[in-house]
Amino acid sequence: GKTRRMKRTAPRSTLRKIIKKHKPQLRLAANADLLFESFLIFFFFYFPLLKIHLNFLLFLHRLAEEARTNAFENKSKIIKPEHTIAAAKVI
Repeated sequence: GKTRRMKRTAPRSTLRKIIKKHKPQLRLAANADLLFESFLIFFFFYFPLLKIHLNFLLFLHRLAEEARTNAFENKSKIIKPEHTIAAAKVI
């Protein structure tokens, strides 16, 4: 079958110039800029997905903290569903 090639994000010479400008002390191997390009593709393509995942984890953490506070205020040693439901209404 056909192999699909990813569209280049920028010309290799441009990537090398940017890297050299910000890190002049780096000595790049002939294909090192391809690694940076792969990172850029990963960062801009997958980062929004990671950001959503992180936001969800932060939400869960906040929900757990709020539910724990509700349980404590109700003198309960365990977090019950009603504590979590009350917490969700506040967040």
